[in-house]
Amino acid sequence: MVGVAFTIMCLIFGTTFLAIKIGVEAGMPPFLSAGLRFIIAGALMFTWMWMKGKVNVSLLWRKEMLITGAGLTFGTFATLYWAEQYISSGVGAILSATGPLMIMVMQTALLRQKTSARMITGCLIGFAGVVLVVLPGVSFGGSPLWLWGCIAVLVGEVCYSAGAIYSKKVINQFKETSPVAINAVQMMYGGLLLSLLSAVTESWNLSALDWVPAVTSVIYLTVVGSMVGHSLFYWIMSRTNPLFPATWLYISPPIAVGLGAVVYDEHVGWITWIGVALTVSGLLAMNEKVMGWLWKRSRSNSVVQTSKPVVK
Repeated sequence: MVGVAFTIMCLIFGTTFLAIKIGVEAGMPPFLSAGLRFIIAGALMFTWMWMKGKVNVSLLWRKEMLITGAGLTFGTFATLYWAEQYISSGVGAILSATGPLMIMVMQTALLRQKTSARMITGCLIGFAGVVLVVLPGVSFGGSPLWLWGCIAVLVGEVCYSAGAIYSKKVINQFKETSPVAINAVQMMYGGLLLSLLSAVTESWNLSALDWVPAVTSVIYLTVVGSMVGHSLFYWIMSRTNPLFPATWLYISPPIAVGLGAVVYDEHVGWITWIGVALTVSGLLAMNEKVMGWLWKRSRSNSVVQTSKPVVK
C-alpha cells in the first residue's frame, strides 16, 4: 500500500512544477497564487475531516501547526513560486531535488543520527541522475535574477527539510489525530502567511491576467497537488520516515522531462535515460531498509492470504 501511494504521489508532484510555471506565466501573482492554493485546499480538507468527526477544532490553535506550515508550505513555496518567474521549471526541479540530501545532513548534524555510506552514496548518485535528466532541456542564464531564483529555491529546500523533520515529530505528538487533518491545518497556516506576504509585496492587478490557464493552474494545484499529493506525503511519512517520502524529488524530474516531450515536443536523448537510471538507482540505494521493509510486508501479506481457507 505504501508503494502504491508513493507512486501516485510522485506522479502528482512531478506535474506541479509545470503547473506552477503555467500559472506564473499567465500573470498570476506568485505569492497570491500559492496562498489561495493552500488556504482553499486546507480549508476544504479540514472541513471534510471535521464533518466526519475525525478532527477537533482546537487543532487550529496549536502552535505546532503554525511552525509546520511556516516550514513545509510557506518557506518552500514562497521561494519556488517567486523563483519560477526567472528560472525554468526544469531548473526548479533540479534544485528542489536537494531536499533529501538536506534532510540527511540535518538528521546527521542536528539530530546526531548515524548515516551509512550507502545512504550518502545513494543521495549523490540520485542527485547526479537528476542533473543528467533535466540538463539537456535546460538553458542556464547568467542574469542576477536567474541566480537569485536559484538561491531562493535552495533556501526553500532548507525550509522544506526542516519542516519535514519537525512534522514527523508533530505526527508522533498527535498520534490520535489523522495526518490528513494535520496536513490541512498546516496548509492553511502556510497559505495565510503566503497571502499576507502577497498583500505586502505584490500588486493585485488582475486585468492583465490570462484567466483560463491561471485559474486552471490554481484549481489543479489546489485539488490534485495539495489535497491529494500532500495528504499522501503525510500518510507515507507517518508509516516510514521523513526522508523516504521526500525522495519524490528524485522522481519528479523524469516526469517533468516526459511532460516536456509531450506538451512542448522536447527532444529526449540518451543522456536523459542514463539520468533516469541513476535517479532510480540512487533512490533504491538510499532507501534499502525501507524497500526491504516493504518487501517483507508484501511477502508476509501474501503468506497470510495464501494460508486462508477458500470459502465458496
